[in-house]
Amino acid sequence: MKKFFIVFTLLLTLLIIPCSKVTAAEEEQSLYKEQIGAVQVFNVSDKTIYITDEDVYLMAQIVYAESRSEPYEGKVAVASVILNRLKNPSFPKSVEGVIKQRGAFSCLKNGEINVVPDRISYEAVMEALKGNDPTNNAIFFYNPKIATSTWMKQVNKSNVKPIGNHVFFVVNK
Repeated sequence: MKKFFIVFTLLLTLLIIPCSKVTAAEEEQSLYKEQIGAVQVFNVSDKTIYITDEDVYLMAQIVYAESRSEPYEGKVAVASVILNRLKNPSFPKSVEGVIKQRGAFSCLKNGEINVVPDRISYEAVMEALKGNDPTNNAIFFYNPKIATSTWMKQVNKSNVKPIGNHVFFVVNK
């Protein structure tokens, strides 16, 4: 009986210890959940935007994947582009719709969206949600050094704002 108890305790310990370790992904999720509730309402310009915790996570993934090597202002700018598209009638009406729209973000095409965003990415999203838009209402952005889309280089732009390696802009009609 004593051997059974020792073996049982040893097996139980081996099963519990690996399960109790907190991964980096879980820690980032926890930090994120501390910052925002289930649904938040933000007034961006003249429009009310309803944001869920899933929306914030998805935005932070995009910010991290698209601008991980950019300055903080560039991260806020990427989040602002998502919000600017939400306000624009030419784009889908949800964060997920804007982000997952075909061709919207290169990180969806190359799989880089499947990342765990860092704390800075969450902070950039929250700052954009509070109304900080360093892009002057830009709807698009690209990195002219690595962009493969020729239309972005050739289109007639206004409100052009370079931040880090990206150029943020509105398309003239």
